[in-house]
Amino acid sequence: MPPRKATATAKAVPAPKKTAAPTKAAKAAPTKAAATTTKRKRSAEDDEPAPKTNGVNGVHDDAKPAKKAKKETTPAPPAKKAAAPRAKTPAADADKENSAPTTNGDKTTKKRAKSATPAPAAAKAKAPTAAAKREAAEKKGEKAAEAAEAEAEKVEEEKKEEEAAPAKKVAKAKAPVVKKPIEKIGVKINEAPNKPLEIFVFGEGSAGELGLGALAVNGKKPVDVKRPRLNANLDATKVGVVQVATGGMHTVVLTKDNKILTWGVNDQGALGRDTTWDGGLRDADADADSDSDSDDDDSGLNPHESTPGEIDTTGVIPGTKFVQVVASDSASFALTEDGRVYGWGTFRASDGILGFSRLVDVQKTPVLLPEPKKVKALATGSNHILALDQKGKLFTWGCPEQNQLGRRCVQRDIKESALRPGGVGFKRGVHVAKIACGSYHSFALDQKGHVYAWGLNNFGQLNVEQGAGDTDATVLNATVIEGLEGHVVADIDGGEHHSVACTDGGKLFTWGRIDGHQLGLAKSTFTEDNAIFDEFGKPRILKAPTLVPGVPSTVTNVNAGTDNTFALTSDGKVYSWGFSGNYQTGQGTTDDIELPTLIDNTAVRDKKLVFAGAGGQFSIVASYAK
Repeated sequence: MPPRKATATAKAVPAPKKTAAPTKAAKAAPTKAAATTTKRKRSAEDDEPAPKTNGVNGVHDDAKPAKKAKKETTPAPPAKKAAAPRAKTPAADADKENSAPTTNGDKTTKKRAKSATPAPAAAKAKAPTAAAKREAAEKKGEKAAEAAEAEAEKVEEEKKEEEAAPAKKVAKAKAPVVKKPIEKIGVKINEAPNKPLEIFVFGEGSAGELGLGALAVNGKKPVDVKRPRLNANLDATKVGVVQVATGGMHTVVLTKDNKILTWGVNDQGALGRDTTWDGGLRDADADADSDSDSDDDDSGLNPHESTPGEIDTTGVIPGTKFVQVVASDSASFALTEDGRVYGWGTFRASDGILGFSRLVDVQKTPVLLPEPKKVKALATGSNHILALDQKGKLFTWGCPEQNQLGRRCVQRDIKESALRPGGVGFKRGVHVAKIACGSYHSFALDQKGHVYAWGLNNFGQLNVEQGAGDTDATVLNATVIEGLEGHVVADIDGGEHHSVACTDGGKLFTWGRIDGHQLGLAKSTFTEDNAIFDEFGKPRILKAPTLVPGVPSTVTNVNAGTDNTFALTSDGKVYSWGFSGNYQTGQGTTDDIELPTLIDNTAVRDKKLVFAGAGGQFSIVASYAK
């Protein structure tokens, strides 16, 4: 199962407060809407500020859109008289090609004028006087001088024309020819999944995240879905979804016929297509207490966002085959058979949009990234992405504010250094085999079973006790998770402030933030030895990975939402626990689920589930179609 991305903005003190579900307006705020809409109140001590910027990686103002290059115009032709040769720069060469041709007496060259000396006048009967002879001589001299001057000017002009003509020829010969590179499909190194899935959705959905469309069906609204519901817009026999990725407030899927479909919030281009709609927006407050079984047909949702639609493939090379899709808070990415990456949307920082690349703030449609290449797998956090190539080298890019990139970024040119893929350093001999992300932290598993982590550590989500509990605690370099040494980790994932893993033997471990029941452990589990308590005597941070009981079957995959968690078992069941303020646990309640609990309703009871994924305040499970 491809790693999911965690969502929402970092809350960086030990005592958080659940915030209201983000509306579309909140989506455009400097940080993502907090994890979920809280339908219960928490104590005042839960409040916490957003994480501070790490000293190494500063926060920068939003980049201004790149100015468009001025359109070139054809220069006006020069005067017929040839000028002296100019330096042979590309610009000068272009001017010469567009100018009128230089003539050399018409190139069929005009014959030079002969000497203008006049023939002697006919002899007169009477011999001229001496005065007449002098006058005639003077006139003859003047005409000869004029003729000589005219001849000299002709020669000079022809000389200049002859000098200019070779320059013209050279200019034509050396004028640069600009050819648009022809992209080609490379060698196949990845395989696409091919088994169609049945997709079941549940949770908030007030921004179209569930993909159920804008209208109620059989009296059931496309919002506030309490338990798993089959998404009829993704019929396995017609659409054939083979892979799913949940973002903060949007979803991306890959189909069996190589299409990429998206739905949800498109404020920063995360859907990769035009979703313009002339209708109005739904009042989220008015529908906060809506009953999903109401017979009101109109939800007020944008039908283009709330209904699955294919991305714009204008910029995709013909013949491209996709094998994996991933989603962050405001961006999406797709991996191809030949190991290249397409992307669209944007990355956000604590003060707003950081950008998609150095020159582009928001990429509205899919574009092929120049690097990295020969990629085997992708994973995303809230605003960063990891790419693992076929040699086991790891690249990261996106927002660096919590050191989630695992490398230093140049503060004075943050767009160039952070938004361009860069390598993560490991000790010699480490070959990364698998990658995953939390909202603001990252994981890498090597072939020997070691797990490395870096990024935000304010709730000990990296299993690094130093700094745990501090608002701006981060770890820059890839650090071994000591609490998992001795176990071969099969799967790992992170939420906003907690982490979860399962071993190849089917054991389940959790660690990090406690107060939203994210860890699936009873209160009696936490002691002064294994946990950090707040000033009110409440356990807030579990310092090390701890075995979670209560799941009867072998755990094969794990997935973490913002403050909730899923465990998928070998017998096709999904267990959930944690914060459920928007029904994102699928248990039909807004109360927190303290311990791992089986998701069970008529829609999925007889299904063998093979996938579970969580967004900000919605979730998806899936089974293979029969």
